[in-house]
Amino acid sequence: MSLLKAAGSAGPAIWDDSEMLECVAVIPEAPNVATFCFQAPSGALFDYLPGQFLTLELPVSGGPLYRTYTISSSPSRPTSISVTVKAQEGSLGTRWMLDHLQPGMRIKALGPAGVFSHHVHPSDKYLFISAGSGITPMMSMVTYMFDQGSEPDAVLINCATRPSEIIFRDRLEHMASRVPGLDLKFVVETNDRFKVWTGFQGRFNQLMLGLMAPDYLEREVFCCGPEPFMQAVREALAELGFDMNRYHQESFQAPAATEQEVPELDDVVPDETESAEIYFLHSDVRAKCTETDTVLNAARSAGLNIPSGCTFGVCGTCKVRKTAGEVHMVHSGGISEDDIEDGYILACCSHPIGKIEVEV
Repeated sequence: MSLLKAAGSAGPAIWDDSEMLECVAVIPEAPNVATFCFQAPSGALFDYLPGQFLTLELPVSGGPLYRTYTISSSPSRPTSISVTVKAQEGSLGTRWMLDHLQPGMRIKALGPAGVFSHHVHPSDKYLFISAGSGITPMMSMVTYMFDQGSEPDAVLINCATRPSEIIFRDRLEHMASRVPGLDLKFVVETNDRFKVWTGFQGRFNQLMLGLMAPDYLEREVFCCGPEPFMQAVREALAELGFDMNRYHQESFQAPAATEQEVPELDDVVPDETESAEIYFLHSDVRAKCTETDTVLNAARSAGLNIPSGCTFGVCGTCKVRKTAGEVHMVHSGGISEDDIEDGYILACCSHPIGKIEVEV
């Protein structure tokens, strides 16, 4: 799909990957994060869909290294193209870029490609959910919406470790201040030492989602970030009854170039037509239920009492130990990873898959 041609442009040539890209600017964004801006030496314009990616050929020691990065710029600004990269522990390509790639250098690039774009999945209302550098395709799509001049209906949620690590924060806040239809939300895990944070804090969860985007069931959802984060988002949406056909994600590891390459999600989702059984070990009681029943509700139906509080997976009051079987648990921070490793679950938000056994 060509945005420039669709707009009726018959001006300068359109860049293709037979021409190298020239780095024209390096912009620091956050610790170990920078935006690299490129132009075509020939003066050609860039035509792509917001949310697509480039594959860069990086001349690292020992031979070229190919790394794929989402384009963070917007095709509404076609004289340049940018990628924003974050170096993780042990990264080679991104580390080389941060240490060596400077204005004036030229590199080979392949693309653009990809189907993670609101142009591929059009809707009247959008919800963008990202973590860390997963903000990059969202930045491209939101900038495109901003540049169109009409007011979008989009909620953008970005999660980061701390406020200083929120990528594009100033630019996003500027756009949101100018366009009321762009609703911006940030979530951080911890404060910065010398700067007060008054927004959402903790692990992104269902309760936050309901507060940030109460009409999430009506929105087309785009998600990008580390796989554990995206899995948590998928589970939260599925648990809340969201139509997962309207959920789209882009992986850090394997972005899809075509619709056929988009992997099918194989998450475990409780099925109301599938039967389950819970053995309450200390009470010597067996309860039959379905996979969509919670352990807490099954216990109550069997005449057993599990202490509980919020029933949303926040308070941790209903924590019990599972000694056998598998559950599908979507909690909101009320249990630690160490407890989960030790076999504990929250009864209020755990669904039995098949037969399980708990110490109740």
